[in-house]
Order: sequence, then structure tokens, then C-alpha cells
Amino acid sequence: MNRLLKVVIILFLAVGFILGSATPAYAQEMVNLTYADLDDQDFSNQELVGAVFAASSMRRVSMRNSDLTNAMMTESVLLDADLHGVNFSGALIDRVTFDFSDLSDAILTGAIATRTRFYDTDITGADFTDAVIDRYQVSLMCERAEGVNPITGISTRDSLGCKD
Repeated sequence: MNRLLKVVIILFLAVGFILGSATPAYAQEMVNLTYADLDDQDFSNQELVGAVFAASSMRRVSMRNSDLTNAMMTESVLLDADLHGVNFSGALIDRVTFDFSDLSDAILTGAIATRTRFYDTDITGADFTDAVIDRYQVSLMCERAEGVNPITGISTRDSLGCKD
């Protein structure tokens, strides 16, 4: 009986240790790159869901075909960045500079992109459906909006609400 009790206690402790230290399958470590100097870095084809890029320098960064769903990007500079095919669905993109960047085929559905600049940004095939973007930026983007997003099937002009 004594031996059986010891075995049961050891098994109980072992199971408790395993369950207590296990990370749930759905848990993902959040990437926080606040105030980071990420110039010339390559984040292509990465799972960056919910990542934080606050006040980060990202000149010439590549995030090509990466998933940044629900990411937070504030006060960051992405000059001449390769963001082709990036998924920014539901992302908070506030006071970000995307000047001279490639956002072609990107998905920004439901994103909040306030006080964000898109000067000379390639938006061919980008989907901005239900995105919150300053009217002035939308009017500038409508002047060059063209293409259809290959994933969502939505035209860039329609997603921005451009008048024909």
C-alpha cells in the first residue's frame, strides 16, 4: 500500500508539472519591437500576428507576404519598404510613414491607419475595405488606385471608395 501511494503521488506530481508548465497550442509569444532600429531587416513570410512596432525605424525593411493581422504600428517610418502581399487586417497603423514603399496586393481590411502617409506608395491590388484612413490620403491614393487583390478579389478603387 505504501509503495502504491508513492507511485500515485509521483504520477500526480509529474502530471501536475507537465500541465502547469505546458504552453497552450493557441498561445504565441508576442513580438514587441518598440523603439527598434530595424533598417534593412528581412521579416518576409513571417507570422507576426499582434506584433508591436512602436516608434521603430524600418527603412528598406522587407515584410513581404507576412501576416501582421492585428499588429500595432505607431509612429514608425517605413520608407522604401517591401510590404508586397502583407496582411494588415485589423491592424492599428497610426502616424506611420509608408512613403516610396510597395504595398501592392496588401490586405488592410478593417485596419485603422490614421495620420498615416502613403506618398508615392505602390498600392496596386491592395484591399482597404473598411479601413479607417484620413480623407486626404484616400483622395491622393484614388488618383493612382488600380488592380484587384488576388486573395480577396476586391479592387483597390472600390475598397477605397473612389469615385469613378
